[in-house]
Amino acid sequence: MAVNVRIISHPSPGVFELLRQRLGTSGKKVFAQAEVPFSAVGLVQGKLVDMIAAADVAEKAANVRVFDLKGLCPQHITMIGIFGDLADVEAGVSAIEESEKRSD
Repeated sequence: MAVNVRIISHPSPGVFELLRQRLGTSGKKVFAQAEVPFSAVGLVQGKLVDMIAAADVAEKAANVRVFDLKGLCPQHITMIGIFGDLADVEAGVSAIEESEKRSD
């Protein structure tokens, strides 16, 4: 698994709007129903097969929600957003990074 990872703590309203626009229908419903916006988002980018595996790892490791972030990429790179409290997002991302090390 070869991934690029970034964590954003307490995203600004503009970043939340940018992410909301890139979510599919189910993700938009979650954002609309959230009383308190998520306090963090982990952005993970890589090949589709790696992103599906990464989503599974993150959701099993922490109390997070993972959504595909839609966009156009000529290199066929996919991005997922890992949403939750900062500690949970960090735990989910750490689990992905550990999984990546084991697969090398």
